[in-house]
Amino acid sequence: MSKKILIVEDDGNIRELLRLYLEREGYEITEAANGEEGVELWRKINPDMILLDVMMPIMDGWQVCKIIRKESKVPIIIMTAKGETFDKVNGLEMGADDYIVKPFAPPELLARVEGLLRHTGRRAATLQAFDSVIDPDNHIVTQNGIRVELTPREFDLLLALVRARGQLLYREALYE
Repeated sequence: MSKKILIVEDDGNIRELLRLYLEREGYEITEAANGEEGVELWRKINPDMILLDVMMPIMDGWQVCKIIRKESKVPIIIMTAKGETFDKVNGLEMGADDYIVKPFAPPELLARVEGLLRHTGRRAATLQAFDSVIDPDNHIVTQNGIRVELTPREFDLLLALVRARGQLLYREALYE
């Protein structure tokens, strides 16, 4: 199964170049032209990784990173022309896993993508229950490929029930 990468980049030429390069390497690519669309697609497709530009219209990459980090540990690589040390430190402190300065060579980006995916191994921890997939690390539930919005308590209860595998759960266990 190919890994899903979401590219959030306002420059259509860069998106197309990245899409073509990464698809050739076997990745499934989804594209967003601005931060707001990027957040919507992240929630919808549950990608394995996000390549995120910083300077975009509607919602910038810093805001996108903050929103995603509140709910998920999905690997994020910031791609930006902002190459000052302050900007790099800021991006990593906001929760990005890596930071690459434009212009960059596609082979360098590919090496960073593959290295980060190799170290995160995100998909191995998912649980299957009927037509739902539960990702305990990122608190994400999808049913028939569509993301299901749950409160943290609802998520914890669902996870406890799925992990019990048909065993009786007493009230105390559910409270825990």
